[in-house]
Amino acid sequence: MILALHDLALARGGRVLFENLNLRVAAGEFGVIRGRNGAGKTSLLRAIAGWLRPHAGRIAFADGVDASSSLHVIGHGDGLKGGLGVGAHVAYWAGLLGGERASVARALDQVGLAALADLPARILSRGQARRLALARLIVAPRPIWLLDEPAAGLDGDGKALLDAMIGAHCAAGGVALAALHEALGPNPDHVVQLG
Repeated sequence: MILALHDLALARGGRVLFENLNLRVAAGEFGVIRGRNGAGKTSLLRAIAGWLRPHAGRIAFADGVDASSSLHVIGHGDGLKGGLGVGAHVAYWAGLLGGERASVARALDQVGLAALADLPARILSRGQARRLALARLIVAPRPIWLLDEPAAGLDGDGKALLDAMIGAHCAAGGVALAALHEALGPNPDHVVQLG
């Protein structure tokens, strides 16, 4: 087990979103969170990341897993600065997140943005901006990925790239947990239905 949720309940604005949620995710597994808008998918990911306190229950990580340095969170927003160059974003993330600067070019190539490395992020299309945000997952590897609608804005090729990234991450022993409205990635090992 890398991640376990025990009788978890979350509340937002005084309203209980869900309760009695149990989940165990092991190394190499892919989990999917589904549910209608407002069911608590994003809140669940935020709680696992340590940004929200559970209403009840607990979130546990395997011994030796430090949540602050073991998680990548890709949320709805891409977290880009318009005036900063594409390559500069990836170099910044490598430095901030403990990645290797030598991996910047590889990450840009893998997400299909190597030719745009010197351009400012503000000129990217929505799908290109999402690809740039996903480069974080490559430039500073971490064992647990929390992905909130990670395919938003991606075209067919971008979704295929993301599928391959999730598959390779899990095949290497990582964990991916994604809030999704549509099919993505390898067949999930776990599906959590909220609401």
